[in-house]
Amino acid sequence: MSDNKIDLKYKIQFYTYWHASSGLTAGANADTTVIKDENYLPYIPGKTLKGLIREMAELLYGENDNFVINCFGKGQVDDNGNENEDYKKSQCFFSNAELTKATKNALKDENKNMLYDKIASTTIDKNGIAKEHSLREIEVTVPITLYAEIDNLSEKYKEKMIASMRMIKRLGLNRNRGLGKCDFIIIEGEN
Repeated sequence: MSDNKIDLKYKIQFYTYWHASSGLTAGANADTTVIKDENYLPYIPGKTLKGLIREMAELLYGENDNFVINCFGKGQVDDNGNENEDYKKSQCFFSNAELTKATKNALKDENKNMLYDKIASTTIDKNGIAKEHSLREIEVTVPITLYAEIDNLSEKYKEKMIASMRMIKRLGLNRNRGLGKCDFIIIEGEN
């Protein structure tokens, strides 16, 4: 197999509301908000995507597979920048998943709020009554399509990377409660 490097372009198609957390609250408006860029637009950080895809790759091939080690790296760097003895830097670069430039340009400031909604939940006790002070609201993003790429991927690992990505069917907070249903779809002919 060839060791040519490619850039693997893909899209994430969401089918339900989703929530990639910013870690921030909106005061009385929401207990947690979604991550947004400087233009108030949703995105998923490349670091998040790398971790999610790595988890699937390790499930499929094991954490010591050459594909996993070369594409995602191995080992740790401590706070002083010292590498542990089995450290190996990742070959691949995972971009943020974002809206297309055309979509970003088409969205006017007043339309950006249409990308978000709020959902509420509460804890119900065994008698079917809402527990006091358990109401929580979270900001969610409406179903959209985001685009990203993995740069510097060895061509010999392309099929393993695609198989790992296709295992991801949900993304973000409350994946087990109906949020974040999605597909990772490879964009052919642009590599």
